[in-house]
Amino acid sequence: MLDNKFNPLDGILLNLAAFVVIIAGIKAAASIIIPFLLAAFLATIMSPLLFWLRDKKVPSGIAILMLIMMLLGIEIGVGALIGTSFKDFSQNLPFYQQRISEFYGQLLLKVKSMGIAEENLQVLKDIDPSRIMAIAATTLKRLGKLVTNTFFIFLTLLFMLLEAGGMSHKIRLMAREGIGGTAHLHNILSGINNFFAIKTLTSLATGVLIGIALMIQGVDFPVLWGLIAFLLNYIPNIGSIIAAVPAVMLSFVQLGIGHSMVTISIFLAVNIGIGSIIEPRIMGTGVGLSPLVIFLSMAFWGWVLGPVGMLLSVPITMSLKIALSRSQKGRWLAIILGTNKEAENMISSTTGERQN
Repeated sequence: MLDNKFNPLDGILLNLAAFVVIIAGIKAAASIIIPFLLAAFLATIMSPLLFWLRDKKVPSGIAILMLIMMLLGIEIGVGALIGTSFKDFSQNLPFYQQRISEFYGQLLLKVKSMGIAEENLQVLKDIDPSRIMAIAATTLKRLGKLVTNTFFIFLTLLFMLLEAGGMSHKIRLMAREGIGGTAHLHNILSGINNFFAIKTLTSLATGVLIGIALMIQGVDFPVLWGLIAFLLNYIPNIGSIIAAVPAVMLSFVQLGIGHSMVTISIFLAVNIGIGSIIEPRIMGTGVGLSPLVIFLSMAFWGWVLGPVGMLLSVPITMSLKIALSRSQKGRWLAIILGTNKEAENMISSTTGERQN
């Protein structure tokens, strides 16, 4: 006779197989899923503003139209900024390549003067420094294409905002009808909205301060670097490092090593001041992610969805963590996804409550 007893290993293997199938489907449908995720990300950021407008007695239709027009204006401005930056960058590309080649030649001479054998320098000789700026120009061009291809994103965003406008009524109706889990769903949505509202404000402050500081310093394309700092600030820890790299490299090539050190100091001061002091006080605990989780989520979603997946990896993981933290069964996974400092603070607060 066949053994009909449940084997836990069979359940694990079945879940893994389902996970692989789902990821393969997401990867195959990336061209459709990426605009949808971008629209969901924008809707999450804009929904608190939508609710604020509704509280001010602005009709939902007019409020959504105002938000769409505002976002459209921002999109046109960003597209123009990237297009102008790409044009100017392409015109200055020979100068940047020449400066990099000069620094590269000086580096080779310096290394040779240290008594290193000629054959040991082959790796450095094989590097073509002029390709660095060419890759940067290509990246700017691709970013411009992504920004201008927004029809489907705006259409999806419109329907999401329309749905968000009536979601509170649906939740209240579910509660009145005695459907369980409505309070839990409301807590999840509130936590995600609050997190992204605060994160958007701190990211905006980060981008503005960095853009102004780089403009005062005289680094080319300060508004572009501020925009990149704003976007990548949604990625804790690693995002600020990635955002600093192109600005530091350009300041070094354009103005020299002294200005590149000043640029590093600017990024450090802004990110420490906002990311490590101001933001935690406003946001509180319970929203951090482990650095390992951040890295793994960036690598995973970058592999699945490309550069956009890397940008949205932390928001996706953060939303998952907030949802899990408000579930008794999933709270253990939310703790694993969090930082060690967060777990330490939770233990300390629990111990303090018991002593009182």
